[in-house]
Amino acid sequence: MRCFFSILFVLVVGYSQAQSTNVPLNDDYYHWVDRYEIKSGQIAPELFTTVKPYKRDKLVAYVDSLKKRSEVFNSRADQYNYEYLRNDSWEWSRATTNDSRKPLLKSLFQKKSDLVFVDKPEFDLHVNPVLYLGVGTDSRLDEPLYINTRGVEIRGMVDRKVGFYTMVTDNQMRVPSFVNDYITTQGVVPHEGFWKTYKNSGVDFLHARAYIDFNLSKSIYMQFGQDRTRIGPGFRSFFQSDFAAPNLFLRANVKVWKLNYLFQFNRMTADNRSTVPSGRYPEKYMAMHHVSINIGKRLNLGLFESVVYSPKDSVNQNTFDPSYLNPIIFMRAVEQQSGSNGDNAMVGMDFKWIVTHGLSLYGQAVLDELKISELRAGNGWWANKFSLQAGLKYIDVAGIDNLDLQLEANLVRPFTFSHNTQYASHSHYRQPIGHPLGANFTELIAILRYQPLPRLQISATGFFARKGLDGPNENWGGDILKNNKTRQQEYDNTIGQGLAQRIVYGNVVASYQVRHNVFLDVQYLFRQSQSDLPAANVNTSATSVALRWNMAARTYEF
Repeated sequence: MRCFFSILFVLVVGYSQAQSTNVPLNDDYYHWVDRYEIKSGQIAPELFTTVKPYKRDKLVAYVDSLKKRSEVFNSRADQYNYEYLRNDSWEWSRATTNDSRKPLLKSLFQKKSDLVFVDKPEFDLHVNPVLYLGVGTDSRLDEPLYINTRGVEIRGMVDRKVGFYTMVTDNQMRVPSFVNDYITTQGVVPHEGFWKTYKNSGVDFLHARAYIDFNLSKSIYMQFGQDRTRIGPGFRSFFQSDFAAPNLFLRANVKVWKLNYLFQFNRMTADNRSTVPSGRYPEKYMAMHHVSINIGKRLNLGLFESVVYSPKDSVNQNTFDPSYLNPIIFMRAVEQQSGSNGDNAMVGMDFKWIVTHGLSLYGQAVLDELKISELRAGNGWWANKFSLQAGLKYIDVAGIDNLDLQLEANLVRPFTFSHNTQYASHSHYRQPIGHPLGANFTELIAILRYQPLPRLQISATGFFARKGLDGPNENWGGDILKNNKTRQQEYDNTIGQGLAQRIVYGNVVASYQVRHNVFLDVQYLFRQSQSDLPAANVNTSATSVALRWNMAARTYEF
């Protein structure tokens, strides 16, 4: 495996061309791109926005192409956002609006977006501090909430051929009580990997993301590193979301004509508890293909397939199977040919349809396993495993500038994303790769975003979910980490079975951008959980204020 990546590195460096790093995943940032795509009334040809993160050069080229259309950036807030997006990737836009009038100490912040930079034909560098400081209260806790994050973010290019990105932060937090319940139950901090307790009631962890980037040609690029991927047009994703911790990936993307093809190979952690004398955590792998096509100017269709597997099974002890590295093969066929019952193959599709200027419909579906005869029988066979999503995005609601609404519905059958081994469940570091609620639930989501002033954003997110939980020594299909051989029954399985849980969640955030990428946040959230399981029958409300610098807001929307 190491030899494969070494050879690949040498070959790619030799043939790479001008390239660009990614815009880090950030819901607010990426919402703006979705907004302008919908407002323009047609699919963005440069970006294929169901595949995230976006590359900076493509993002700049897209927003510049929209600038020619007066109806897209016609409000003060939209004009501000346009300048922000160009300033944030000024090495590609060459935006003069990013020049500082009064640099700090004459050499710092000569550009509004960068503490220090180098802009040479052979070398491009951007160095920035990362800071997240916040305090708050929780209705179930006597001690205050807090977050203390410090770090650095660096990106750049060498000879315009090799790009690089790295971010590392040191973090101490006391999280809302319902998040602490999750940590206690699952043994992990949401979105993170290794962690330890901090002063009894807090958590302490390092967070690191990094990758290198090459363009093999005008239409093909590759990346190798440790980060997250998000695929799908919705607020939630069944394919890959940014809920779990960053993980090792090798990504190749081809963008030609009206087609975008992504191949990605990930190494993930099967469990955060060591099972070998060396103390190393058990590993598993995920190979994934996603192809999307623009049909006309308003419709995008995507097809997805993946397989989660591990060499640690009864046949191939510690032998890496390179078959899934084939970027253009049908993975289900490979799984069958290898004779492995321990691999978990999955297929799915997504779509996005811009109905008109200001309105978009979207959806996603995943088929984990299905037997048509059992489905026709309607007998609730446990292995008919699938998930469905439908949603809409409505821009400038009722003619009010920068007031945007998103509605979404999700349902996941019991036992979807699970398997008969920890090495094949759709999870990483004991966290779902896709939807944070796992399986065996229905969910309705509403998100309202408003930008009344150029620097002020207000968002309200709410969802209602009905989920089935497990009692002691039970498995009703909601916990994707459990071996599905321990299921309670073969037939009569329905969504929400087991111990009923009803979750009502609301979150209101006002965020003011003091200067480029410096945000002051005020937040109020509540989460009500009513359940037949006493441990899950709890209510929480929390209020907090925070200062963020070059970092996305932390969210716990589950």
